[in-house]
Amino acid sequence: MADPDFPDPSSLNKSQKLVRIIQRMQEGGLSSVEIMEDYNLDDRTLRRYLKDIKGLGMPVQAEGWGKERRWVLDASYRRQKVPFTLLELVSLHFGRTLFDFMGGTQFAQDADDAIERVSTFAEQGDLVQDLDRKFVAVREASKDHSRDSELIDEILTALLRQNPARALYARVDGPTRAYTLHPLTLGVYRQGLYLFALDVEEERIKTFAVDRFRAFHRERKERFEYPPDYQPQQVVNDAFGILGGPLSSVCLRFRRSSAPYIRERRWHHSQTVEETSDGGLRLRMTVGRSYELISWILSFGPEVRVESPPDLAQHIQSLHLQAASGAS
Repeated sequence: MADPDFPDPSSLNKSQKLVRIIQRMQEGGLSSVEIMEDYNLDDRTLRRYLKDIKGLGMPVQAEGWGKERRWVLDASYRRQKVPFTLLELVSLHFGRTLFDFMGGTQFAQDADDAIERVSTFAEQGDLVQDLDRKFVAVREASKDHSRDSELIDEILTALLRQNPARALYARVDGPTRAYTLHPLTLGVYRQGLYLFALDVEEERIKTFAVDRFRAFHRERKERFEYPPDYQPQQVVNDAFGILGGPLSSVCLRFRRSSAPYIRERRWHHSQTVEETSDGGLRLRMTVGRSYELISWILSFGPEVRVESPPDLAQHIQSLHLQAASGAS
């Protein structure tokens, strides 16, 4: 018998289907065949839905045998709704959109499933519908982690269980190296994943781009102690982004036309900004010299002039001349 309230199963999302299935289980139950036919599910999806419902702590029972077997909820059971506010749910959905670059991984699927479960049983009714269209994060240049699903699972498990790991890592400016690592933090930067880990051999915490690992195997029978005084922010405190470099006092002078854009953002925690007599801005920072800093300065073209240090000014000038001449 088709669901009378929703005759067209294609009009329902997963959350709505789960709600309707649970309601019908309470109202007398329904068979596996009815669930699959009424909500356009295959055998595998049906098993996943039943597992999700049981995972919510609901007392699902099977009554009867063969074709007469029906899925019901214990008659004494009364579903307790989750006391989430609407804004809390919006925050969850909006936060999830920031991880769109993780599409194709189990990490993303788990996040989607968790949010759907919460939304299904929150006390907000129709207000939580279509949140994936009402709130969106616009895509920017991102790393493709769709092929890193197993690698990410291994890193997450090592991180949570505090297992040391043996890894092969391909550096951008050097050969592939073997490391023994203590994973400490998984971070997100510009639509990419980065692992902060202790290099056991050098006894120094380093930053690793997840997509550059060529192998990552955790030592399942070993466990390291998580350092009590470790703070992730300290790893990138002096970096202009996520990659560190030699500290340098940098002074940049921006033209009047770009001054509003520079003024409205905080580019580095050490920055100071002062206005110039021509309406421009002078930005000072004590920051690690890295590729990220260089590329950021270059992106402003003639809108910025490096006042100090002199060697940085010469380097930027040289790169602009090479770009203009087509030299490599």
